[in-house]
Amino acid sequence: MSLEWEQVTVDAKDPSSLGRWWQEALQWVIVNDDPDEFEIRPTPDQLPGLLFVAVPQLKTGKNRLHIDVRPDDQEREVDRLLTLGASKVDIGQGEQTWVVLADPEGNEFCVLRRRSVN
Repeated sequence: MSLEWEQVTVDAKDPSSLGRWWQEALQWVIVNDDPDEFEIRPTPDQLPGLLFVAVPQLKTGKNRLHIDVRPDDQEREVDRLLTLGASKVDIGQGEQTWVVLADPEGNEFCVLRRRSVN
C-alpha cells in the first residue's frame, strides 16, 4: 500500500487572504484560487501543499498541529514575517531557540534556528 502526503488543510475565515499571506511568506506558487478554497505548493507539481478552506468560525485556542519553518537567518526571517503581518505569540513556550509567531488569522507557527552543520 502506498500513501502520499497531499496537503495540510487550514480552516480560514478568508481562505484567499490567508492563503496569499502564506504564499508570500513561503514564496510558494498558487495552484488553486477558488472562492472557498485556496491552495499553494512549493512548485506546481510538488507536494505537500497548503489548502485553505472557508469556515464560518474564528480560530479559538492553541493549534493542535502547527508548521515549523527553518530559515538560514532566523532573526531576519522573523523580522520579514512580522513585516508581512505575523505577530509574536506566547503559548507558554518559555525561553527557547525558536520563535513562535501567528499568521494574520492567529494560527501559530515556529521559526527555528538555522540547522547546525556537523
